[in-house]
Amino acid sequence: QEQLVESGGGLVQPGGSLKLSCVASGGITSTVLMAWYRQAPGKQREFVAGITDSGSIRYGKSVEGRFTLSRDNTKNTMYLQMNNLKPEDTAVYYCNLIRPGGANYYGQGTQVTVSS
Repeated sequence: QEQLVESGGGLVQPGGSLKLSCVASGGITSTVLMAWYRQAPGKQREFVAGITDSGSIRYGKSVEGRFTLSRDNTKNTMYLQMNNLKPEDTAVYYCNLIRPGGANYYGQGTQVTVSS
């Protein structure tokens, strides 16, 4: 069964940086879409960034210019570099992967807390 494992979350001060990682047990070369979502307490899950099978990357408006998505196929890993973090970025961040055929997977999430 497909497994996605996120890591890299933690506590950081406003203006700081974190880099999240998502390792896919089934590899990342055969995907329709890989993405990061986040969910803050009491709020709906929000799209953060995503990359299609053609390599096209899109960002949510609230993170554009501050976050950078990348991937390393040799390590079966997708990354999210988060710079200039703000308190409103506090959330659980989830990795998402969609395989050809529509199988849709989420990781268990990693907590990011931005606070002074």
